[in-house]
Amino acid sequence: MAEATTEHQAEPAAQATAVAEAPPPASPEAPSVDVQEAQLPEAAAGGPSQAPGQIDVLLDATIPVFVRLGQTELPVRDLLRLGPGSVIKLDRQVGQPVDVLLRGALIATGNLVVVGDHLGVRINEILPGGPDAAASAG
Repeated sequence: MAEATTEHQAEPAAQATAVAEAPPPASPEAPSVDVQEAQLPEAAAGGPSQAPGQIDVLLDATIPVFVRLGQTELPVRDLLRLGPGSVIKLDRQVGQPVDVLLRGALIATGNLVVVGDHLGVRINEILPGGPDAAASAG
């Protein structure tokens, strides 16, 4: 019966190596498997020492954030009748918090504020899971 063997050679510290071990043959008729070391220089080159600085690339990236004032459902008949001056009643009351959404996921609530000539949202609460959960959700 032939046995699978592996020769181990000393590798430089900068190279990552992986050794695959073959199970013993199932029967005398089963062919032997030649197992060799796999050289993975790419894994060693991009190791943990380079990873912390890479997040800096993402810090200046922009991502769309949406604020939902409220919502409602309308029959198509009423939707087609809308025109200038029409009012759509939302499911929120004046002063209630608005929803802050990231990629469609609710991440926070806040209140509308005026910032100069613009509207803004003062964050009241970051919801459990927060931006990390929303960012990984698709």
